[in-house]
Amino acid sequence: MGWYHTGDSCDIDDGATVGYMHDDDVSPATLGDRARIRQGTIIYADVTIGADFITGHNALVREDTTIGDEVVVGTETVIDGTCDIGSNVSLQTGVYIPTHTTIGSNVFIGPKATLTNDPYPVRQDVEMQGPTIEDGVSIGANATILPGVTIGEGAFVAAGSTVTEDVPPETLAVGSPAEHRPLPDELDTENKLA
Repeated sequence: MGWYHTGDSCDIDDGATVGYMHDDDVSPATLGDRARIRQGTIIYADVTIGADFITGHNALVREDTTIGDEVVVGTETVIDGTCDIGSNVSLQTGVYIPTHTTIGSNVFIGPKATLTNDPYPVRQDVEMQGPTIEDGVSIGANATILPGVTIGEGAFVAAGSTVTEDVPPETLAVGSPAEHRPLPDELDTENKLA
C-alpha cells in the first residue's frame, strides 16, 4: 500500500506501509537493495533510504527524510520527518528523532533516547531546530538531547543524561544537566556497529 520504488531483494511484511501518501503532490518513497520492513512500520512518501535498511515493528519514518546505507530503525522508533541520517546508524527501540535533525554516520542511539527541537514547547512561536549528531557518536539509553545542540564527532553521551549544550568531539557527557569529561580509556574507540 502506498507509492514507492524498491531495490533488489526487499522484504516488506504484510501490515507495513511504504510510501504513505501524506499529500497530493509527493514523490515515491525509495528503498535501496535488501530493505527489511517489519509489520506495523509506516514509511511516508518523499523518503529516500539506502541499501540494507532494517526496521523493527511499528517504526515511523515521515516525509522529507533521507537515510543512508546499513541503518537500523528499532521497534516503535519515530523519525518525525525533515531529517538527514547517514550510513551505518543504529536507532534502538523507542528512539524519538524530531524534525530538522541531522545524524551523521557510524552513530548509535540507545533505547528510549529522546532528541528535541522546540526550546519553548507551546509557549513561544520559534523556528524548530533539532540536534546535530556528528559521525561516530554514541548516545546511551534514556538520554535527552535538547534543541539545537551539537554532539561532536566521537563523543559519548551516558545513559539518562540531559544534554543542554554542545558536546565537544571525543568527550563524555554525563549527568543532568550533562557535564563534560575526558573520554575514559574504555570509551576512547570507534563504534563497532555490526
